[in-house]
Amino acid sequence: FLQRLYDHLSALKPARTLDNLSEDDEEILKSLFLLTAKPVIYTANISEADMGKDETDLPLVMKVKEYAKQENAEYMVICAKTEEELSSLSPEEQEMFLSELGLKESGLDRLVKTSYRLLGLISYLTAGEKEVRAWTIKQGTKAPQAAGKIHSDFEKGFIRAEIVDYDVLVELGSFNAAKEKGKVRAEGKDYVIKDGDVVLFRFNV
Repeated sequence: FLQRLYDHLSALKPARTLDNLSEDDEEILKSLFLLTAKPVIYTANISEADMGKDETDLPLVMKVKEYAKQENAEYMVICAKTEEELSSLSPEEQEMFLSELGLKESGLDRLVKTSYRLLGLISYLTAGEKEVRAWTIKQGTKAPQAAGKIHSDFEKGFIRAEIVDYDVLVELGSFNAAKEKGKVRAEGKDYVIKDGDVVLFRFNV
């Protein structure tokens, strides 16, 4: 495998484009910490005049897209000028500005989501009277290990996770209101945390 990898790199190809890898190959590759094995996102910066156009009408964007595909990398399109203008606005003004441009979210939000997907990450939330906080975990993490992200005692003494969907919590206004409506579910140690779960951990140590 190392000889095959060496030949691949010598041909000026990034390690992430090496295909037909066995599980053992992937473990070896991971242990080498090669820069070209790291996930990559290419961003094509377009002018304000090109915003809203179909990608196929933008030849340079299509070149970036094709290059990213050959490198087994992600790509996205942003307008840095628009992002700069957005950064100086309040959240309410940002929403209005994006609406005027016919966009649902900013390039920065899309970049964060793409990065999370590429790295296999998700976020879950904890919400109390003092603060609401997001916790970043690997996709596929089970409830006790997610609890351990907050504190090791939470994982050691894990009893259950009480969970409500984010959209439901926003709609009903509070965790207690969601509980009264039967929208909070109790999950055990085998539950896999989902992106956007709002969680209350029950534990005992």
